[in-house]
Amino acid sequence: MKKAPRLIGAVAVAILLQAGTASAQDSLATARQLYASASYDEALAMLDRLKSGGASDPAAASLIEQYRAFCLLAVGQQPDAERAMEAIVASDPLFRPDEAVSPRLQSVFRDVRKRTLPGVIRQRYASAKASFDEKAYQAAADQFDAVLRLLEAPDVIATDPALADLRTVAVGFRDLAKTAAAPPAPPAPAAAPGPSPSDPAGPAASNPRAVRAVYSADDPGVTAPVAIRQALPPWPQGIPKATVRGRRAILDITINEAGNVESVAVRESIVGWYDEALIKEAMGWSYKPASKDGAPVRYRKLMQVFVEK
Repeated sequence: MKKAPRLIGAVAVAILLQAGTASAQDSLATARQLYASASYDEALAMLDRLKSGGASDPAAASLIEQYRAFCLLAVGQQPDAERAMEAIVASDPLFRPDEAVSPRLQSVFRDVRKRTLPGVIRQRYASAKASFDEKAYQAAADQFDAVLRLLEAPDVIATDPALADLRTVAVGFRDLAKTAAAPPAPPAPAAAPGPSPSDPAGPAASNPRAVRAVYSADDPGVTAPVAIRQALPPWPQGIPKATVRGRRAILDITINEAGNVESVAVRESIVGWYDEALIKEAMGWSYKPASKDGAPVRYRKLMQVFVEK
């Protein structure tokens, strides 16, 4: 019997909490109605009370800040309105006002977003880099992905061209983080060599005009190509090699009779973005072509690339 008052008290607290939540929701709805009816001062007073009370729901807190910015601009307090808009961009960089709001509000928000977003992106990049440095690779990969989504907006890099370099570095760190977060993939099986040009069962034997022969080191009497230009793409400064050190890429390269690279395929990967750089660079390599019986021939070779310290 003595526990009954405590039980009643607990029920009362629960009822009060529920009532408070419902009251906050009702107040926000009322504030929005006041704004819609152009009662900006009353709406702003109610929104300020809601903000000082602290909204536990992030979505509600964002709505409160949005309508505060709208009301502040409507009553001529543009500096305060812009500060509220800056807070909106910081918490939700992808937010855009509804098209139904006034053109003036749209214009002011665009200007605020334009000057605020580069700093927000750099802050989020710094957080992602901190996760990477702490070896929280999956979290870092997710954070870098979020940064890259922000950089996809067409007006962002135009606003701050230096963000183009940040995007390149973010892609590198994102790929390194994903590589480090996932267990290394087993080596790809070596590609089975096609029929040798000297093999009677090969297509060239049955129809010499069907395909142009491709030779390799396994074919007798063939002189391998000699590299004239075979430079590797540089590893970008600022991107650590620790997570990929010891990995190798295997390139499957076909060199034509003129000594130019005809095709490149990655048979074993280091990391996606560097593989792409390897392919692009390899397509510009040049060689003294392979030869057979003194005549230039197409040649296929496998080339290993290691990440050096």
